[in-house]
Amino acid sequence: MPDQPHSDAPGYELFVGLLTRHEAALRRFVRTLLPAWGDVDEVMQRVALAAWKKFNQFDPATEFLHWALVIARYEALAFRRAMGRDRLVFSEDFLEQLAEEAENETELASREELALETCMAKLPPARRELVLKAYSIPDQRDLAAAIGKSPAALYMLLSRIRQELATCIERTLKEEAAL
Repeated sequence: MPDQPHSDAPGYELFVGLLTRHEAALRRFVRTLLPAWGDVDEVMQRVALAAWKKFNQFDPATEFLHWALVIARYEALAFRRAMGRDRLVFSEDFLEQLAEEAENETELASREELALETCMAKLPPARRELVLKAYSIPDQRDLAAAIGKSPAALYMLLSRIRQELATCIERTLKEEAAL
């Protein structure tokens, strides 16, 4: 089939890399428009295929996520229209409004994730490692013991670091918006 992705097709590696990088954000967006996870999987397949078919129209100077969100929106709405026989279908206007809000939230979440990565990189290595351990060790008492602090002291330290990160993220997003 000529429109199926092939690993030797021009732009295939770029497309797969971009789609993979933004799949979680696209999936979250599609989920806001559909009632069931099984539907999300179906629509994500349609999004990937439609995006591949249109990839020759993608301008690499633009934001891939925004471009793919437009495709995801149309695919999700088309899927919903096809489900029109279901008695629990929302109106087209409501779905459009929901899609607009979800697109804005998805783009904001992606910018926040990038800002978090930037801010984490600015932390001193010991603090960065502590934050990563705090989210990988389920019992904070074990972490506190491992670093020689009481659970209360660890809690306070992590609270200060999280506040630092929140402030940094907010500042980064404001600087980005000013550009």
